[in-house]
Amino acid sequence: MNDRFFLDTNIFVYSFDQSTLQKTERADHLISQAVVTGKGVISYQVVQEFFNVAYRRFPEPMRLEQAEQYLASVLRPLWTVHSSAALCIKALQILERFRVPWYDALIVAGALKAECGILYSEDFQNGQKFDDLEIRNPFL
Repeated sequence: MNDRFFLDTNIFVYSFDQSTLQKTERADHLISQAVVTGKGVISYQVVQEFFNVAYRRFPEPMRLEQAEQYLASVLRPLWTVHSSAALCIKALQILERFRVPWYDALIVAGALKAECGILYSEDFQNGQKFDDLEIRNPFL
């Protein structure tokens, strides 16, 4: 593994959540660090989940122009893991070995495929390990 890090969907969602200022600031910092350093990674799944939330759950749904701009300037530069049969097979192996839910297994599989050392997420136990991948909850 290397110094690359994977950002889970909740990081992007919190960057738009003005009700939790501390989480918003931390999420913004991680996203900025990811884009500026080129060490941040996301997967196709993160893009899908983010836009699902942005269009269906944000108090004021994201507009097309805003979504296209965010995709081009933030998500696309980080998006290195694409959907594939190999990714699904890896996720199935993770699901079986670690007994995590399917969508969590896909996130872990994406982070492992990108050879990330850290997965930033609040959806797992802080410090949890998946082989050489360590979970870090940035909001603790």
